[in-house]
Amino acid sequence: MKPLMQVSAADVAGVTQALRAALEGGPAVWPVAHAERHPPAEEPAWVVEDRVALVVETSGSTDAPKRVLLSADALRASAAATEAALSGPGQWLLTLPAHYIAGAQVLVRSIVAGTEPVVLEGEHFDPAAFAEASARLDRRFPRYTSLVPVQLSRLVEAARTDRTVAAALHAFDRILLGGQAASPSLILAADTLGVRITRTYGSSETAGGCVYDGRALDGVGLRIVDGSVELTGPMLADGYLGDPDRTAGAFTTDADGTRWYRTGDLGEVTHDGTLRIRGRADDVIISGGVKVSLGDVERAVRAVPGFGDAIVVRVRDPEWGERAAVVAVRTDAAAASDALSTLAAATDAAGLTPAARPVRLELVDRPPLLASGKPDRRALEALLRAAGPA
Repeated sequence: MKPLMQVSAADVAGVTQALRAALEGGPAVWPVAHAERHPPAEEPAWVVEDRVALVVETSGSTDAPKRVLLSADALRASAAATEAALSGPGQWLLTLPAHYIAGAQVLVRSIVAGTEPVVLEGEHFDPAAFAEASARLDRRFPRYTSLVPVQLSRLVEAARTDRTVAAALHAFDRILLGGQAASPSLILAADTLGVRITRTYGSSETAGGCVYDGRALDGVGLRIVDGSVELTGPMLADGYLGDPDRTAGAFTTDADGTRWYRTGDLGEVTHDGTLRIRGRADDVIISGGVKVSLGDVERAVRAVPGFGDAIVVRVRDPEWGERAAVVAVRTDAAAASDALSTLAAATDAAGLTPAARPVRLELVDRPPLLASGKPDRRALEALLRAAGPA
């Protein structure tokens, strides 16, 4: 057993140094967003197995946050699989918080590659600052970064009028895009600008993205069990800090010894072997006795012009039990008097049942986000409850 050491995620140099030591067998590191009171040294949760190098807290976008235990072997395996899928080792621009897996993995990949990451400074993501930081990357190495869709959306919008931002985007050998599903319109806009995007799928429990553009990375296995996605590979987490019940519920081992992570995502493997995610299993509502996947509704809604970044959440309904509601950024298209009926028609056209038709449209200037850049769906549901009936 060895100690677990907290480090402020704002101190990127400190996190990097601690991670480098942890990968070589030193104390495990837990990057935190804010300073926390250290419990007594005898607290069991603050001592971890020798193999553990990193603890990251999940975003809590769909469930209470969990503290994920990742071994040095898992982190190295993930970094190696990413290098194999890209153009080899390179230099990374860190744009995401170091206390989430996407940010921590940028640091791990940099350590493994032997390069120094460039850090995007500032409390809020700014396209101009992104362009300035990108210019500090060493042109001798392949250049990479990881973004979430809201960041890419702001960059694509800025690139339409700012050549510096457009050039910065185009200069990256590869941009990994993850954290949540990106709208087809955003991917098309980025492709039109010549941006080299790879959509990633994974989680803290898989040491970050392990499926790129729908294809499992080297050493990763995937299967669909009762409609839900399960993943296996050397990058799987050991479990959750101080939470054996959740660990047992999320990880399972086959008779042959193969260990799997139950993602909780609904998905399917298409005829060409590509993984397609349909949404969260816990985002299935019962509407009038009919099961409705909010992920399916969101996908249909985002195909409507003006709703590429819309978010679909549940709302209570006295007759149906629960219905789908759409939260979208205020635009001319979204504010149109017939917008809700247009969205309902889009779900019909997607082959969804009448129970999937959204019954409410809430327009906001900017939806609440988690620090990871994901929409804060629980906050949105609370916002709609507080606002009362549409």
